Amino acid sequence: MPVKPQSFATHRRYVPWYHLVLSLLLLANVVFWLEALRRGFRWFRLDGLAVSLALAILFYYARQFALTVQDRVIRLEMRLRLERLLPAEMLARFAELTPRQIVALRFAGDTELPDLVRRTLAGEFRSADEIKRQIRDWQPDWLRA
Repeated sequence: MPVKPQSFATHRRYVPWYHLVLSLLLLANVVFWLEALRRGFRWFRLDGLAVSLALAILFYYARQFALTVQDRVIRLEMRLRLERLLPAEMLARFAELTPRQIVALRFAGDTELPDLVRRTLAGEFRSADEIKRQIRDWQPDWLRA
């Protein structure tokens, strides 16, 4: 478990080798093959461009697929958690919450969660970050993808 406490300011996951190094290498590869193709058509250059674009697309969707599955698990976790904490009339409105709102609410402690859900359903927050900024009892999630 990491030693540093998690908060709104530190909760985003940033993996330098993935988010910076790999993304820049893939972008540089696409630019290289585009420039090579611009200098003159050759089949191997078109093939290089196709492979570099395929790798860039794979890079993007591998992350998106993992985040989508993670968000579905968080939605289930929050549904179970809110069944314990919310009155029936508020729980009936669970489907009105967007996936981003549910993920933001996930960081709230049990004591403040019902009020944050009520305020979210009332339209008090314009973004997930606004919800997160209201959280006082931050529940860290060290397993985010």
